[in-house]
Amino acid sequence: MNYDIIVVGGGHAGIEASHISAFKGHKTLLITMNKKNIGDMPCNPSIGGTAKGVIVREIDALGGLMGKIADKSHFQIKMLNNSKGPAVRALRAQADKVVYPQNMIKALEETKNLTIKEGQVEDLIIENNQVKGIILDNGEKITSKAVILTTGTYLKANILIGSENTEGGPHGEKRSNHLSDNLKKYGLKIQRLKTGTPQRIKASSIDFSVMKAETGDNELWTFSNDEAASYDPNTQQKCYLLYTNEKTHKIILDNLEKSAMYGGYVTGIGPRYCPSIEDKLVRFKDKERHQLFLEPESLYYDEWYLQGFSTSMPRDIQEKMVHSLKGLEKAIISKYAYAIEYDAIDPLQISPTLESKIISNLFTAGQINGTSGYEEAGGQGIIAGINASLKLENQQPLILKRNDAYIGVLIDDLVTKGTKEPYRMLTSRAEYRLILRHDNADLRLREYAHRVGSITEQQYQNYLTKKNKIKECLEFLKNHKIPNSKEFHEQLIKKSLTIPNTNMTYYNFLKRPEITIKFLSQNFPNLFKKEILEEVEIMIKYEGYIKKTAKEVEKLVKLEAKQIPNDIDYQKIKNLASEARQKLEQIRPLTIAQAMRISGVNPSDISILSIYLKKEYSKNETK
Repeated sequence: MNYDIIVVGGGHAGIEASHISAFKGHKTLLITMNKKNIGDMPCNPSIGGTAKGVIVREIDALGGLMGKIADKSHFQIKMLNNSKGPAVRALRAQADKVVYPQNMIKALEETKNLTIKEGQVEDLIIENNQVKGIILDNGEKITSKAVILTTGTYLKANILIGSENTEGGPHGEKRSNHLSDNLKKYGLKIQRLKTGTPQRIKASSIDFSVMKAETGDNELWTFSNDEAASYDPNTQQKCYLLYTNEKTHKIILDNLEKSAMYGGYVTGIGPRYCPSIEDKLVRFKDKERHQLFLEPESLYYDEWYLQGFSTSMPRDIQEKMVHSLKGLEKAIISKYAYAIEYDAIDPLQISPTLESKIISNLFTAGQINGTSGYEEAGGQGIIAGINASLKLENQQPLILKRNDAYIGVLIDDLVTKGTKEPYRMLTSRAEYRLILRHDNADLRLREYAHRVGSITEQQYQNYLTKKNKIKECLEFLKNHKIPNSKEFHEQLIKKSLTIPNTNMTYYNFLKRPEITIKFLSQNFPNLFKKEILEEVEIMIKYEGYIKKTAKEVEKLVKLEAKQIPNDIDYQKIKNLASEARQKLEQIRPLTIAQAMRISGVNPSDISILSIYLKKEYSKNETK
């Protein structure tokens, strides 16, 4: 059987990659070891979170599935940092671990041009440094024009609990034994990474009465840019807040050498920004307690996820640790925490399109590239699927810049800086986060999506309508003055707001920190939808900051326009520092802007490179 594109792995990266390539009309095969594990959530069944929630909005804006399925599958949702500035706001939903995969599998089964097959990929078919298909463990060969590897944490995976080391993937599933060795054989550098997951606790054994309840928002939210919310905010499931204590800390520190990590049983490098509980205690010795959350995994079974208590301690120590927590003295652990080690590739060997620099038409996405998290995986998956499709169509690739999307920041960090630990997206990684917001993901990305054909015409028209409505609202606020009436003055007094001395436009009045668009819209009800008003409010209140950011972006865009030819020979450039020469040769940046972001390449090296390009390549153009 021959396909246009084969996607290996049915996790969050594989889902987005296979769906979008099939949506674009390419005959696509999604191959996974167990169809039931498509869309599985081996760690916390949540979607979104700080920075990650914006990635989900971006995936949706590009035509992906994650946001729409999360909207259909959650039992609690809230906007994080809602009281703070718009640059750090992000949605987080607690998804049902049973419902989310069911909805995802259904969506994939309904996708035209997509076939799902169970099987284990052991090797690739390679001819003249170009991938031609895959080889299964039973010897079956399946050919294709492109392959996207989205293998998650399954490559030579080991489960570690204390001194126990068991071969297997998440949930004790079968691991992939030979694929990473074969990738190494073809010239890809392989590194060993580690992540982990905490205990699952039976709800019937938890005393919730001594914990602080965490509820969802009363306001309706969606990840989807296209569909309205369809849930009742009053029926959302509660989560609960609790803390570690002195007793917990003593148990952990007294038994530190028994953990897989501190006992020397772990060879992989773990995530710095999502550490195990024992790692937190070692790194943050001054902390008297650490925050934990109890979150339900599904409404269909009796297991709760102990967020923040990831560990690789032996089972007997885990029992003591859990029982030391207030409200969990009689807790029954249904699944013990564990660490998992797995193989990943060096992301410096992939290009910004997510195509391998070593093997043509081979794309990689997700944890195989060194990231952690469902959202980071999904963001890479949709880009890999789009770019594999565009390459088959002989079209220009989609490369999102750092000012375009968090997905652009993520991929640029991976391919320019690399990573030696599971990479997690943080708002602090995005220097232009004020313009990379939850509310404007579609405004930033729908034009790209339309150009590459990853959204429907109806989605594009809806986007254009929204853009026009925003323009219309801005014009209305600029052209209409606030009422100079007794009624309006009474509204101001009631809110303890100052009455302006002169008439001014709604636009200028809204610039005052204490004035909200919600308050002003009482005077022009039902003219504009809530999302339009909120978007306009941010644009007006942060106008000065946004203009400042725009100037910074303008400089970046100019540098991104200064392309570096693929055939450049860095050995010919005199006076480059040896480290800079080595890094430039290894990463082969596409632009001057990317070269500037490479660790070890200094401003003086950039100056030398720029002069060389101007001299040598302008000379060639005049010949």
